Formats: sequence, C-alpha cells, structure tokens
Amino acid sequence: MNSSEGQEVYCFQGDSLVIPADTPDSRLNEGVSEKAAREELEIDEIFEIPAVDMPGNIRGVNVRENAALPASWKAVPMRQAVNLLTYGMTVDGRGPVGRLLRSFHISQWRKESAYCGSCGSRNSDSPSEPARLCPVCGRLEFPRISPAVITIIINDRDEALLAHNRKFAAGVYSLIAGFNEAGENLEATVAREIREEVGLEVKDIRYLASQPWPFPNSLMLGFTARHAGGEIRCDQVEIEDAQWFSRDGLPRLPGNGSVSRFLINSWREGKL
Repeated sequence: MNSSEGQEVYCFQGDSLVIPADTPDSRLNEGVSEKAAREELEIDEIFEIPAVDMPGNIRGVNVRENAALPASWKAVPMRQAVNLLTYGMTVDGRGPVGRLLRSFHISQWRKESAYCGSCGSRNSDSPSEPARLCPVCGRLEFPRISPAVITIIINDRDEALLAHNRKFAAGVYSLIAGFNEAGENLEATVAREIREEVGLEVKDIRYLASQPWPFPNSLMLGFTARHAGGEIRCDQVEIEDAQWFSRDGLPRLPGNGSVSRFLINSWREGKL
C-alpha cells in the first residue's frame, strides 16, 4: 500500500491502542504521526482502508505483538480507550469514535485472516477492495461482522432492567445482550436472549441505534422493549444478578463510549 508519512495513523498492539505517553484522554481517537510511528515503533505492517463516513482512507499500524514500547509511548487497552471517550457517533455509526473502532476491527481481522480458510495458503490483499484474496484457490474473504442485540427493558413503573454479567468489573450493571443466531431475525434474538438470561417475556420490541463494537467483531444493534411478564430469574451462567432500577437509584454503569450507555442515558433523560 502507498505510504504517506505525513498522515496520521492508528497504532495497535494486540488489543491495545498505542499512543504517545503524553496523549490526553480526550485525544485518544485522533491518531498519531505515521512518521513518528515508523521511526520509533517495531511495526509488523501498515494497512489502509476506505473511510465510511467521509472521502479518503484510514491508515492503521499493527505493532509487533511482543515488542517493548519506547518509554515515550504507552499501550491503552481498547475497551478502556473507548470508555474514556464520549459516545461520539450518530445512530448510523459514524463519527470520530467510529473511525477508531473501524481501524481496530480491521487490525484484528488482518491478523486473523493471514491464511486462507479453505486451503490454508498465505493470503494476499485484494487489489480492488478491502478483502483478503487467496492466490491459490481464489477465495475472497471480507472482514467478519457478527450482529448482536442489546436491549433496554422498561416496566410499567418506568424502571429499567440492568444486569451484572460475570465478565463485568465488580458493581457494574448494563443491559441484556447476545448474538444473533442463524435463521433468526433480530426481534426474535431480543426475546430469546432476555428469556434465556433473566427469564422475562417482552413486547413492543423497537430498534433504536447501532454501534460497531470490535470486541471481537460485533455490530451492536440497540433495542427497547417493554416488560410483558415473568419474574427475574438469572441464568447464573452469564448473568449473576439483575434488578429493576429507577432513574434516581442507578448502580455503576458502563462507560460513555458504549451503545449500552447511550440507551440507558436515553431512558434516563425521558426520551424512550
């Protein structure tokens, strides 16, 4: 791919964003100088992808996985980086946070798609589109996107159901979420995940917003739903606790960089 050393790039090492150590939290999504990255970091590859929110391209850097970073650089876990940023996307997934997430998604996918999934040969890049092309069998592979639903459930008392997942930090409560299954529409996924994880039935399922969420390769589709029946019964596999909360009695919530927080804030502000 063509080099443009004056351009800004997003640098990644494993699951972390690599940035100069003095970068303030508010500028984590702005990229860094490609020239500085080339001179100071141990780079595996530089990649370029079309932007989806404006003309032009986004450039990314994959830093060698086990390489020690210079003292003037630091690695910030991407989940932490997103939480430090505000929810900076419109409902179609555009905006500065969206560009960072797109770049990270492609960074992860490029490492996972180095070899053809059909014949095992080393993949090449397609010359015409952001895809991998096997030079042996001709298999074309595009970045994987896994649709997942996330839902804010509201009862007749205008309370929202928030749940603590085993994977969350202590005390953090969020919304019920889960991946779409083959042969299932999104509304059915919403109802099934809620039934499986907390034992509730819902109605009036309505789509509200989406967010690219490359942890690992998801597209989060945000819904609202009304409680239609049943008592809370946590599955104790993923969900350890779930409760109805009022606006003035909320627990610790997910960070502002997530669509879950966007949905919770919309309810808290009386917009749902």
